[in-house]
Amino acid sequence: MGEFSRIGLVGRTGSPSAVSTLKRTLRYLEREAYDVVLEENTAKQLPARDVPTCPREKLGESCDLVIVVGGDGSLLGAARALAKHSVPLLGINRGRLGFLTDITPDQIEQKVGDVLAGKYLAESRFLLSMSVMRDGELVGQGSALNDIVLHPGELIRMIEFDLYIDGQYVYTQRSDGLITSTPTGSTAYALSGGGPIMHPKLDAIVVVPMNPHTLSSRPIVVEGSSELKLVVTSENTANPMVTCDGHDSVVTKPGDEIRIHKHPHRMTLVHPLDHNFYETCRSKLNWHSS
Repeated sequence: MGEFSRIGLVGRTGSPSAVSTLKRTLRYLEREAYDVVLEENTAKQLPARDVPTCPREKLGESCDLVIVVGGDGSLLGAARALAKHSVPLLGINRGRLGFLTDITPDQIEQKVGDVLAGKYLAESRFLLSMSVMRDGELVGQGSALNDIVLHPGELIRMIEFDLYIDGQYVYTQRSDGLITSTPTGSTAYALSGGGPIMHPKLDAIVVVPMNPHTLSSRPIVVEGSSELKLVVTSENTANPMVTCDGHDSVVTKPGDEIRIHKHPHRMTLVHPLDHNFYETCRSKLNWHSS
């Protein structure tokens, strides 16, 4: 037995394929005599199993490793909940692309076994924190491993905002919004918006305008330690929303300040030894290979 002994297990809810893979993963872990803790919502999909359970936020307090069965969205949720505990995450893909969850279901016994035996690569990824201030008072906050997005919300119309980076005024923009992304999120929504692909090891943040009302507005890559501030202007006829990884939305009002910076905690993503970022891009993004 390697360095991991107590394993947390989190699964995508409402997915028959994920449930099937959860059962296979659990059988393997029990057969290899690992202590397993099921996340409480995951446990509801595996009835009549005599396995300890706990809330997702508590898994990091007692587990050496958390295995996430689902898509990248499932891993994003686990990362936001568990980052403060510094517990490593390993993903088994039951989603679509699988940039973060890179073990396929038919590789469970081999790849998970190698990781549990200490044969793995570990990547440290940073998250972003967001807070919305109104007249000096905090009205909402959240965190994201991929991106924080300012967008019109339910109405399809342009919004206007001011952007400041490290206290310096950058521009006033009219657009469909703004994506602020980590390197992890650069292959997600930011990529669809025309942003660059960033290697996960980069200490940088990319700011990507969404359909700006000027052809000269381009993505900007800034230092990872940068402090960003967005100010919702009085010209808006809608109340823009701020969303973290597609969750934790906060409705803003004119004059609100959205502050974005590095989260105080990082997360560790575990991969099999043969993981290759460029091969992942090649296969997931259909790049040509000879």
